[in-house]
Amino acid sequence: MYASIAALLPSVLALARQAGHAIMEIYLNEADFGVEQKPDDTPITRADKVSNALICEGLSQIAPQWPVISEENELPPYEERQQWDYCWIVDPLDGTKDFIRRSGNFSVNIALAHKGAPILGLIYMPHSKETFTAVKEHGAWEWMPDGHQERLQCAEFRWDSAGLRILTSRAHFNAETKVLIRQFTSPQFIARGSAVKFGLLARGQADIYLRLGPTGEWDTAAGQVILEEAGGAVLDYYSRQPLRYNKPDIGNPFFVAQGRALSK
Repeated sequence: MYASIAALLPSVLALARQAGHAIMEIYLNEADFGVEQKPDDTPITRADKVSNALICEGLSQIAPQWPVISEENELPPYEERQQWDYCWIVDPLDGTKDFIRRSGNFSVNIALAHKGAPILGLIYMPHSKETFTAVKEHGAWEWMPDGHQERLQCAEFRWDSAGLRILTSRAHFNAETKVLIRQFTSPQFIARGSAVKFGLLARGQADIYLRLGPTGEWDTAAGQVILEEAGGAVLDYYSRQPLRYNKPDIGNPFFVAQGRALSK
């Protein structure tokens, strides 16, 4: 059913790598960062803007019939967006604070959603070249430096097991999250920035990522389909339903991203 979507993936991957190359050119010249503050008091750099322009232009050539929701674009009113069956959801530079800190933990996120559900996802780490992709019903894959692909499979876990591997965000490990993780027995913490956390879950190198703070749809759409195709899930923390996209409010609820949870 999704074969025609899968056929788009090589072009989307080439576009993400092009954007990543442009990001790295700026990353290697700190004087060229051009850091500014957006109205919501989050930073934006010249790399965000350059990557966004490249991706939006590239997607308009790959599939001109599908509009783009990007963190760095003005959001059309929902009255218009609710007519969209398909749309791209883009974060041209996820992890801007890590980019500014020069930690290397930043990514390009590109997803395609159909009627609220992500069906194609790509996370590309320009600094490390780590690359994770998925298309619904076609599995999740990591692309190796030599060009071959390895199938991604989440690890199995039980919520009451000791020693669960819990991902934390360097920038967003807040008090609410600290309270919740007290329920776990002897957890192991893994600190990583940006959407690469979804890749680690899909690889089976972590079990849970709790996010009890503000995020946008562009932060999770690509990671969600990658995790789902690897056997995991990205769920509303309270309803335990999969996150939905192109909503009236494009902010996400609190969520949990997880590997393959087993019943007790």
